[in-house]
Amino acid sequence: MLGCSKGKRAIVPLEVVYGESRDRDTASQLAEKLREVVDDGTVYLGYPVLTTADDRVEVDALLVSKAHGLVAFLLKDSIPRDADGWEVVSSAQDRLYNVLESTLGKHSGLRRRRQLALEISTVTVFPGPVGEQPADVEGVYCDLQDVGTEVATLEGIGEDVERALQAALQRVTTIKPVKKRTAVQNESSRGTALKVIERGIANLDQWQKAAAIETPEGPQRIRGLAGSGKTVVLALKAAYLHTQHPEWRIAVTFHSRALYQQIQDLVERFTFEYSNDRHDEQYLQILHSWGSSSKAGMYSEMARAAGVTPRDWNYARATYGMDEAFQGVCRELLATVRAGSPEPVFDAVLIDEAQDLPPEFFQLVYLLTKHPKRIVWGYDELQKLSESAMPGTDELFGTGPSGESLVSLAQQDRQPRRDIVLRRCYRNTPWALATAHALGVGVYRDGGLLQHFDDPKLWRDVGYNTVHGTLGLGEAVTLERSEDGSPEYFRDLLSADDAVVMKKFDGQAAQDIWVAQQIRKNLSEDELEHDDILIVLPDAYRAKSRAPRLMRTLLEHGIPSHLVGVGTSVDEVFKPASVALAQIYRAKGNEAPMVYVIDAQHANSDHQTVTRRNTLFTAITRSRAWVRIVGWGDRMDAISQEIETVREKNFLLSFTIPSREELDQLRHLHRDRSDGELAAAQKAKDGLQTFLEAYETDQIGFYDLPPAMRTRLTMTLKEDLARDDD
Repeated sequence: MLGCSKGKRAIVPLEVVYGESRDRDTASQLAEKLREVVDDGTVYLGYPVLTTADDRVEVDALLVSKAHGLVAFLLKDSIPRDADGWEVVSSAQDRLYNVLESTLGKHSGLRRRRQLALEISTVTVFPGPVGEQPADVEGVYCDLQDVGTEVATLEGIGEDVERALQAALQRVTTIKPVKKRTAVQNESSRGTALKVIERGIANLDQWQKAAAIETPEGPQRIRGLAGSGKTVVLALKAAYLHTQHPEWRIAVTFHSRALYQQIQDLVERFTFEYSNDRHDEQYLQILHSWGSSSKAGMYSEMARAAGVTPRDWNYARATYGMDEAFQGVCRELLATVRAGSPEPVFDAVLIDEAQDLPPEFFQLVYLLTKHPKRIVWGYDELQKLSESAMPGTDELFGTGPSGESLVSLAQQDRQPRRDIVLRRCYRNTPWALATAHALGVGVYRDGGLLQHFDDPKLWRDVGYNTVHGTLGLGEAVTLERSEDGSPEYFRDLLSADDAVVMKKFDGQAAQDIWVAQQIRKNLSEDELEHDDILIVLPDAYRAKSRAPRLMRTLLEHGIPSHLVGVGTSVDEVFKPASVALAQIYRAKGNEAPMVYVIDAQHANSDHQTVTRRNTLFTAITRSRAWVRIVGWGDRMDAISQEIETVREKNFLLSFTIPSREELDQLRHLHRDRSDGELAAAQKAKDGLQTFLEAYETDQIGFYDLPPAMRTRLTMTLKEDLARDDD
């Protein structure tokens, strides 16, 4: 115990990441033995394979610890009895050492001139005492009882080396910024701050590590705010599974077409890190949830597996309407699949942006994924602010013939986690997040909250601390962003005043001129580049007519720009030497260091109020460092006042959480309605107005109404009055 008794020693739990292990039980026992002597670091059980040009080696466990360095373990089920047996075992250790040395040597942060900056230790663990071993074998050979003692004697490594080592082993060195930013010269510029921020995203945190490597024998849910790393984690997991099981058919699917290029690029780079080769597109498919005439999608692949022709967009829109188009065709296909019971075709399915997909889609995925249903879905915890993030598993995947749950997220001891919350947000500053949540929920809105989710404790899960009050229905509370909810570099490099800027203008032209002037300054003085900037248009339906006016103003200031999806691929957002303008659905799933949210007054409306507030929330959370929220006209007054209140309260959120009854009332009052529902409501109001005018002028009496209508009207009014009294 490193010279200390258990009673006097504060044990810090060793972080255990449960990957795919050939002998999970023995690997778990190894982890428990290591917990007794290791106070820091991570042990990866079933670490992803290591591959060089000449060799491919599976690693049963890998320990990274500042106190004990890097230790690689092989688990053997028998003890060698002769020289030939020892030759086989020692050769396996040598092979493991060599492939680790080759892999780590590629990373400059792990080299000191011509040598590695750390010692690599290898340990082979046997099921019983080893006894006499040959003198000429290198490495450590022991049983589970002695492994802790052996590891305790190993030398440690420095913090810088440990950080670089974790990045190399987690494969995230490939997502370090592609840009060199060689033009950055001014140490106080935004470009300099951005270089530091981009370098800072070099390691997975403890929740991301578990989410990327741990895959249970069955479904898994990954939750987190936008910017918490879900897309990176899912791409890592896809590459990991593909490398471990190249014969599996794996699908990665998502809702926003603009995510396609990002996911494709991440999967390619991670797969190359694991296997020194590109992924096999026949077995690892990257599919938009629907697809198009030129590209297969998850829906179209599932339709073909069921032996039917996929429906296209024109049919879906004409049959089900724009808002219900995808859900409608999925419902059609689901009925066909249930009736025909085709053979499942996928070994694993990974779903990003799950909050945007209908339950019928999940039920199709469930039916067409092989046992044990390796389905991993990631979603933004607060993307839909009025709900408890996502429906439960029964609603998503359906239930069995007797009502039993098909999918369970119950955690089993010493097994990969089935439900993981990514608690830290790497994309957004704490000030931008607090502002976005305040506007989305309506914390400081004149008239009270617009919406809230079912479980108040969700605030804690996504990185808020309670300053005053209690997280409970009907309780008053004051919240602040927790320090560990965001990386340190935001507070070190940025200020609240610059991270979130709000401007109100008298008219659209004045707003556009200010935006153009600021972007010109970003490019000329701040040392940002064109593709560091994103302009978000909140009104998706008017984006094509709205964008050209701003683009002309930008061009008058010498700034080329493009509207995403118009004259460019819908899968491509950013272009060199051109500033991207994107309507909210094209911007969703993407991010930029500097974001301009224009026409923010769009969120202040009596029509589709919740949707418009959620749109503003989504637009603000596209920002990786700085956000400018601008709008014009009288409708901007309410939005600007709410933002000013957030700032005056030092980005604290103070409000009373609705009771259960108030939640129901909010959802009824502010529910979004389709055009048909709005037209029907207007027609009913017009009819009621006509009746009241006739009644008040004695043109019609109550008893002139048909008896059945009188009864219905009387009963309805009584029920509503009784409900109001309650």
